[in-house]
Amino acid sequence: MWSGPRNLSTAMMYSFGARVDCKVVDEPFYAAYLHASGIEHPMQAEILAAQPIDGYKVAETLVSPVSEPVFYQKHMAHHMVTGVPRDWMKQVTNVFLIRHPARVLASYAQKREGPSLNDIGFVQQATLFDAAQSPVVIDSADIRDNPEGMLRALCDAIGIEWDAGMLNWSAGGHADDGVWASHWYGAVHQSTGFAGSEGPLPDLPPEYQDIANAAMPHYIRMAEKKLRI
Repeated sequence: MWSGPRNLSTAMMYSFGARVDCKVVDEPFYAAYLHASGIEHPMQAEILAAQPIDGYKVAETLVSPVSEPVFYQKHMAHHMVTGVPRDWMKQVTNVFLIRHPARVLASYAQKREGPSLNDIGFVQQATLFDAAQSPVVIDSADIRDNPEGMLRALCDAIGIEWDAGMLNWSAGGHADDGVWASHWYGAVHQSTGFAGSEGPLPDLPPEYQDIANAAMPHYIRMAEKKLRI
């Protein structure tokens, strides 16, 4: 599942984690990304200590057998910088979780000031989308509008059985949360299911609106291929 930050990605991981047949992994390339890029993020030291910084070693774990029939991998598109391998993507089903750029920026800025276009991942997500074989696209707004309908459509698109347990999970987080969860996952830790429909698009300051405008063509291009019911 390829996403950008602040994009229902953790709730989707919890949804799949609530299945009886699914293993999940939370942003396995995060430490490799920080190491390769030199970018500073909240909880930097903890993340680098918690995960391998060798992207090739991480990739091996993503295509190795697991005991569960379904292996859900939560990935951030912007983590795929130079030095992080991509060949392994040919061995998995690639799904792209999208969200309107204005909503992403408004949410991201509450957790980390001064985001750039690269930080929110739309350019990288679109690049991965172009390279993927038979990619599936799903919009977070559609999931929030109709969780069961969209998740059923997603399960059908990727060839797995529907599990009604995907609609709810226990509050307090998941055992496989990344070490960074305490900084980023506060709201979803209080949830037990998908939140309802969102309201009007947020008003952004000019500098953020410029970033949203730059991201929109990538969002629109992927949205043209999104699942519909």
